[in-house]
Amino acid sequence: MPQTTTASVSTGIPHPDGVSNDEFRAAMSRLAAGVVLVTAHSPDEGPYGEDVGMTATAFMSVSLDPPLVLVSLRNGSRMDDLLDEQPLWAVSVLSESQRHIAGRFAMKGRVSDRLLFEDIPYVRGEVSGAPLAGGALANLECRTQERVAAGDHTLVIGRVLGVRLPQDGDGGPLTYFRGRYRQLG
Repeated sequence: MPQTTTASVSTGIPHPDGVSNDEFRAAMSRLAAGVVLVTAHSPDEGPYGEDVGMTATAFMSVSLDPPLVLVSLRNGSRMDDLLDEQPLWAVSVLSESQRHIAGRFAMKGRVSDRLLFEDIPYVRGEVSGAPLAGGALANLECRTQERVAAGDHTLVIGRVLGVRLPQDGDGGPLTYFRGRYRQLG
């Protein structure tokens, strides 16, 4: 069945059995997604270890019993490499007032993660040891249960070991739609 496009999209070169990267990216940009900060603590870096963080929009709940979540990580990214070694990690569900945090941890070619965490309020997770962003709508601490190769990404399924619902995490969620961070409403 031939593919149909209704908008002018830079088609690029299609994959042998599907659409081009540009077409796929344009279609997926029309799906609104929540924005989270994925964090982990690497005990191997420096005398006290180092905190690592990344912004993600490909995050979802998978199961209630047991409580499982999934995050998609780009292969070879710093977080993918770390979570291949370190099974404990955390997720902070960002609020609409935390756009600056999302942008900071999404930068390509960024400075060290230590500097990125420098002026962000956080507490250290009791289970994971990872930073839990203050002001987030929710914080989840996880242990990797399974890693699944999926194209140029790895799907990391985590067992939720702890949940924190901060009192200061009010307001609406931060969302990502058509290539920009947005607020509901």
